[in-house]
Amino acid sequence: MAANKDYYDILGVSKDASDDEIKKAYRKLSKKYHPDINKAPDAEQKFKDVNEAYEVLGDSQKRAQYDQFGSADPNAGFGGGGFGGQGGFSDFGGGFEDIFGSFFGGGQRQSPNQPRQGEDLQYQMNLKFEEAIFGKKSTIKYSREALCKTCGGSGAKEGTSPVTCHKCNGSGTIQVTQNTPLGRMVRQQTCDVCNGTGKEIKEKCATCGGSGHTSQQHEVKVSVPAGVEDGQQMRLQGQGEAGFNGGPYGDLYIIFQVQPSDIYERDGSEIYYNQTISFVQAALGDEIEVPTVHGNVKLKVPAGTQTGTNFRLKGKGAPRLRGNGTGDQHVKVKVTVPKKLNNDQKEALKQFAKASGEEPAGHGKSGFFDKFMN
Repeated sequence: MAANKDYYDILGVSKDASDDEIKKAYRKLSKKYHPDINKAPDAEQKFKDVNEAYEVLGDSQKRAQYDQFGSADPNAGFGGGGFGGQGGFSDFGGGFEDIFGSFFGGGQRQSPNQPRQGEDLQYQMNLKFEEAIFGKKSTIKYSREALCKTCGGSGAKEGTSPVTCHKCNGSGTIQVTQNTPLGRMVRQQTCDVCNGTGKEIKEKCATCGGSGHTSQQHEVKVSVPAGVEDGQQMRLQGQGEAGFNGGPYGDLYIIFQVQPSDIYERDGSEIYYNQTISFVQAALGDEIEVPTVHGNVKLKVPAGTQTGTNFRLKGKGAPRLRGNGTGDQHVKVKVTVPKKLNNDQKEALKQFAKASGEEPAGHGKSGFFDKFMN
């Protein structure tokens, strides 16, 4: 993770932002820049930056380390990256390591035969509104690079094995002499015989062509947790692509995309619903039936309820993904006014207006009924 990135700025939050504010910012931005949704050229990089920022700021220990040293790396501690911070060689366009590397091939280099983990993969899972609330079990299929079953990942023909590269002696690099304005320079470059692996394959595997990997249609069972939200992701360890030199498989990141509901709105574990009631129900009170994701429930509407009044149905929301219990459903009532009235209804309202101390205006424009309709 880069030490010179301002993770707070990437998520658009202040340095004293709460955990909840950081989480909300992450959800919003990860959904905004997800490559499957946003086709802008820089969307994928911004999506990666947002995930990297949340990986640090969403972890209390990593965040404390980052706030103190400017890096989540426990080995960092030189004011935000040592020589790579303000001043130092980075001001000259690349830093000392870049200058050194351009002539001599860099500093320490990992062994080409060292085990390396495979690439991570992403999979978008579409969920219905109710599936996200209650969770589900599903089997998904996707293509990945797997170890070749014929050669076991070595890339060599059955009965043979790779040998140490004759040109680089297994180092994966060779030295090349170049004439430069500064004189003759010796630099390192990837070996052109073994392509940096340090091994030669005399007879390649007929199945994988020497790569050690083959494309595979892979299946994995997924248990979607109850309460998952749109834009959240889940990591399945070892379900990515095959590693190299005996290294482990990468991971699979499942990105959840939740279909909106036609009647509900959701904010975390809280669900919101709009309910219409008549003027009579609002004035006299009533017991009505309200739909919830858990089934229909009875709601008592007190006499004199005004339009816009909110009621809370305890425990009728979504499960809390990172906590105990279930959220609530909020019911907002709207009092409807009939557009047409028959004569009996009009007469009843005129009598009501008289009993209320208001003078009915008949077919005029300023009476009780006209105020009621407006």
